[in-house]
Amino acid sequence: MLSLKAIHHVAIICSDYAASKQFYTNILGFSITAEHYRAERQSYKLDLSLGDRYTIELFSFPSPPARVSRPEACGLRHLAFAVDNISEAVAILTSKGINPEPVRTDEYTGKRFTFFQDPDGLPIELYEL
Repeated sequence: MLSLKAIHHVAIICSDYAASKQFYTNILGFSITAEHYRAERQSYKLDLSLGDRYTIELFSFPSPPARVSRPEACGLRHLAFAVDNISEAVAILTSKGINPEPVRTDEYTGKRFTFFQDPDGLPIELYEL
């Protein structure tokens, strides 16, 4: 059996690099660890961190195909981030023009959560600790 330690990072391909960079940094609060333009690929690679932990690799490529998300497709379903207070998180998102779904309660854990989307429609969940 492998000795996996943790999830190292999640890679996301976006269609509009500037919009996604702004969303992940200014809306969600990720810090930029590194940013590289790869001319041979006409592609940006942006490394993003939460606190001191490297979390997301954001890529841009010319004309990427659209992501299938509805109906539910095989593959990555959504990204989920933990928050201390779901009501405060929803208020902050709403103040920044993001409209999350109504807050629901997980029937198994009793914890509250909501979903919203990044600029490319990738579902993002906030889950209250």
